[in-house]
Amino acid sequence: MCRNIRPLHNLEPATTPQEVHDAALQYVRKVAGMTKPSRANQEAFDRAVAEIAHVTEHLLADLVTSAPPKDREVEAARRRARSAARYGAPSSAATEAAAAV
Repeated sequence: MCRNIRPLHNLEPATTPQEVHDAALQYVRKVAGMTKPSRANQEAFDRAVAEIAHVTEHLLADLVTSAPPKDREVEAARRRARSAARYGAPSSAATEAAAAV
């Protein structure tokens, strides 16, 4: 699965249509092997994103769980911690440079 596609089920606050669209776009990009389609493929690309987003919204609406909703901030902190462990914490110089921009 793409690293950028996050689980969208059982989150608090609830998943937005924009998040569903972004996940569908990332999926289509991965499957198609391109980030920006040519003009000849644009219509098929856009249609695939719309259809996948539509089906995903139905899936999320139909899923049931007895688990409590996951907190987005807690999940984001976990992703940041995993990233820091995998790639190392950013240096203070890089952090300061990014903050200055």
